[in-house]
Amino acid sequence: MYDDLGAMHDAIRAKDDEVGLSRLVAGYAWEWKSKRDRSAIDIEIDGRRLQWNQTQTDWITSTGAVDQVGSIHTVQGYDLNYVGVIIGPDLRFDAIARRIVFDRSNYFDKKGMENNPRLGITYTDEDVRRFVTNAYSVLLTRGVRGTFVHVVDPELRRYLRQFF
Repeated sequence: MYDDLGAMHDAIRAKDDEVGLSRLVAGYAWEWKSKRDRSAIDIEIDGRRLQWNQTQTDWITSTGAVDQVGSIHTVQGYDLNYVGVIIGPDLRFDAIARRIVFDRSNYFDKKGMENNPRLGITYTDEDVRRFVTNAYSVLLTRGVRGTFVHVVDPELRRYLRQFF
C-alpha cells in the first residue's frame, strides 16, 4: 500500500521496465476530460498528473500505457504482471458508522448509476456502492505477480491497511 501515488507510479514503471505488463488502473472517480481534449489532465493526486487510457482498443499493450490509467473496461479479462490500483474518492470510510460508503459526487461512470424508469429501476447509493466495490475487486485481482494500492481517502487508507 502506498501513501503517495507518485511513488506507486514510479514502482509500476520500474516493474514495467523489469518484467513488462505493469499498469495503473482506477475506478471511475474522475471525469474523462482527455477523451475530448488530448492535452487535458484527468487525474491529479500528490502532484502526479495522469490521463485515462488514450485508446480503448488493446490499451494494455499500447504505446505510453504505463503513463496512463486504465479502467475496468480496459483491463477486465487481462492479466498483468503488476497492477497499481488507485481507489478514488468515490469510496471513503465513515469512521462513525465504521463502514465503507459511496460518494456519488465523485463517481463519473454515467451508465454505472443510470436509473431506468421505464423498467422501474432506481439505483440507491448502496446499490451503486456494491457495483463500485465489485469493480475495484476486479481491478485488485489483475496483478499476477503483485498488486500495489493507493487509496485517496486517508481514513479508508488507514482502515484498509490492516488487511494488507
